[in-house]
Amino acid sequence: MKLFVGLGNPGAKYAGNRHNIGFMAVDRIAADHGFPPWRKAFQGLVCEGRLGTEKVALLKPETFMNLSGQSVQAAVAFWKLPLADLTVFHDELDLAPGKLRLKQGGGHAGHNGLRSIHGQLGEAYARVRLGIGHPGHKDAVAAYVLHDFAKADSDWLEDLLRGISEGAPALAAGDGQTFMNAVSLRTAPPRSSTTRTEASPATLAAPDVASKSSGDDRSPMQRLLDKFR
Repeated sequence: MKLFVGLGNPGAKYAGNRHNIGFMAVDRIAADHGFPPWRKAFQGLVCEGRLGTEKVALLKPETFMNLSGQSVQAAVAFWKLPLADLTVFHDELDLAPGKLRLKQGGGHAGHNGLRSIHGQLGEAYARVRLGIGHPGHKDAVAAYVLHDFAKADSDWLEDLLRGISEGAPALAAGDGQTFMNAVSLRTAPPRSSTTRTEASPATLAAPDVASKSSGDDRSPMQRLLDKFR
């Protein structure tokens, strides 16, 4: 059993907030991979299904962000999971909007949801850091994260969530690189190799036309060398 936890705040008031992008990620996984309806458990909402060959539980704590650790600890204890089988999806101010990073262990960097999980379980779990950008000043952070995504964010947000869902089976299997690649294919698709600029036929022909009209049958290299004699 693997446990994927999305962090956020419960209720319609917060559903579209930047702080709730963790909820959005696990909601998208559940919807795309045919998980059963969410049910109440562990002071949150949970559903269980399969991602590839792995059995996975998805959890959305309903304790509000600052007490997320209570819900996560209850689920981890119930399934007797090692922290290596726990992955937490959360908003990340220090990444540009639409960027994603996978991290194993480490500090909470002031994120209140992670701080609560650290307090209950320690730090040896994986995190999927979901970039939402920074408002530019620390005093503006609280209002920024508790504000809905703008309409202009809808395209990159859809690409990010779709990539997360498509890569989720790889993440459940412990293949972080394949997961990251799946996200990257949606958020930063490779450019076509056919878009390179080519010189026009007229441009390519110009030197030959000029040399023939002047009766000069020297090669271009010879003409260049003769200039410096």
